[in-house]
Amino acid sequence: MSGRDAIQLEGIIVEVLSQRLFRVELSNGHRMLGFGRRRDREQNAGLREGDTVKLDVSPFDFSAGRIRGAGEGPAKETGSIGF
Repeated sequence: MSGRDAIQLEGIIVEVLSQRLFRVELSNGHRMLGFGRRRDREQNAGLREGDTVKLDVSPFDFSAGRIRGAGEGPAKETGSIGF
């Protein structure tokens, strides 16, 4: 997958499957596998459920994507105020 052809998305880690494999949920509710590169294993070791990550996804396969980096930290919960 070429870097310029990849679609860049942002999601939240909902499940840690292994050291390099994560289940990520996008803002539209779609869940996909996110995998980290071997070169970035120190960076990926600190990823936990609730962390925001940036993904590169192939335009031909939306079932998995490469984790390019982590966001600012855990996702902030957005609550609504009921009246």
